[in-house]
Amino acid sequence: MSLSETIETPDHRKLRIGWLDVARGVALLAMASYHLTWDFEYFGYLEPGTAGQGFPKIYARLIATTFLLLAGFSLALGHRDHIRWDRFWRRFAKIAAAAVAITAGTLYFMPQGYIHFGILHEIAIGSLLGLAFMRLPVPVTWIAAIAVFLVPQFYRSELFNQPWLWWTGLAPRPPQSFDYVPVFPWFAAVLAGIGLGNLEGVRSWLRRLPSPGRLFSPFAWAGRHSLPIYLPVSYTHLRAHETRGN
Repeated sequence: MSLSETIETPDHRKLRIGWLDVARGVALLAMASYHLTWDFEYFGYLEPGTAGQGFPKIYARLIATTFLLLAGFSLALGHRDHIRWDRFWRRFAKIAAAAVAITAGTLYFMPQGYIHFGILHEIAIGSLLGLAFMRLPVPVTWIAAIAVFLVPQFYRSELFNQPWLWWTGLAPRPPQSFDYVPVFPWFAAVLAGIGLGNLEGVRSWLRRLPSPGRLFSPFAWAGRHSLPIYLPVSYTHLRAHETRGN
């Protein structure tokens, strides 16, 4: 679900970073393992509500953070020197279309908790907003990330309770949703990834990194096809739980 998996070498060749695919594949596996918590709740092996508290809640947030961090990191690797607009818009269109499909599907089948602004929505809007930070000094990007993370800790307003402003994340009470990943504070993870990807030392290290071996090939394959894997797995799981609930 990233915007790029390549980095440009000093002689202008595009070098694919296989380890980013592996990291994304591992994140997908982690997501699937978290969904098992819901299954264990349903079958009575865990207390109701376990998935939304304690370690499972932290685990879920770490998974979302990983996806967003990788999205920002890949964005910086692929577009820091110059934004490749054709490539950017193609990938953006795929992610935005998938986000709209998730909203439409969950609104139709699960209106009581439909996904109006989930992880795919955040990756899409975060990618657009992140372009403004491509040429900025890394410390500025990280300061912005800290600010985005802290804003909802100190400021919320009834003004943002309007449905068309839920994407901000600044409403006093989060709206009910199966997956809610608003700009504040989650855009901070995208910015942190951009800052990391813009570090020349990190970029140089990635260029020297050997390709993943066969042991990691399943993860790399999953990472390269993360969007078509994520969509049916996530949606089918939500739909199954809604059916069971009925």
